[in-house]
Amino acid sequence: MDSPHGAAVVAEGFGLKGPRGWAFSPVDIEAGPGSLIAVEGPSGSGRTCLLLALTGRMRTTEGRAEVGGLALPRGMSAVRRISALGPVPAVSELDPALTVDEHLRERALLQRRFDGSARKLLRPRAVRAAEARRRVADALETAGLETASLAKEGRTPVRDLERLEALRLSVALALIGRPRLLAVDDTDLKLPDADRAEAWRLLRSVADSGTTVLAVCSRAPGEATVVRTADLSGTGPVTGAGAPMATNTDTADFTGTTDADPAGTDEEGTADAFAETGRA
Repeated sequence: MDSPHGAAVVAEGFGLKGPRGWAFSPVDIEAGPGSLIAVEGPSGSGRTCLLLALTGRMRTTEGRAEVGGLALPRGMSAVRRISALGPVPAVSELDPALTVDEHLRERALLQRRFDGSARKLLRPRAVRAAEARRRVADALETAGLETASLAKEGRTPVRDLERLEALRLSVALALIGRPRLLAVDDTDLKLPDADRAEAWRLLRSVADSGTTVLAVCSRAPGEATVVRTADLSGTGPVTGAGAPMATNTDTADFTGTTDADPAGTDEEGTADAFAETGRA
């Protein structure tokens, strides 16, 4: 697999405040390319809002940040083009009625439509199809998902997957686009200890392959750069691997504004892919 050059993530006083208070209060982050960044905190502490802001999908009100040298919030559209979402509730969820193969085929079709120059689009159909198959195979290998080992192989519906298998599938779908930054929400939600450790090994291996990983969790692993969203003192530095820094205050119940184009796609393109995979 052609490993992408991971995106460095730097933030200074980066925060989102609305009429009802902070969605997440100012944080400072410094993480190099290929880092594993863990956003740690309890549910409701602004973890997901921070994840969406750092991937160019939520506009902030305070401070500044750069992802891969692209400034936020000014360069939200550009950051979206180099980042991808794994599982994020209500934003990028798997369809429980679709099979594993259907999800993979749909994502490959969308990627083929919106990826690359006109020159790539003019290549013979067989060449483009072969490239799509390579991308899918590479993404599955990196995510550690062997469809042959599933109950019904690629015909297994998502609703029949174990939680860790569903996480691997979501990561594989995101990696088809070969992003420089991968964002994953609720990494350790409802996972027993053994599966939690396996999930972190998966994300560590993705980071080691060259993609910077931003993962929301309730308990961060020791080797990650840690950003905490529930530091009530708002003054102490957060320790972790690499050169992490983060300060934060409590957050209030507030939903920030999102950009109208979360994935750089349009309705027509999505409809084309749905039609080819048989989705209504």
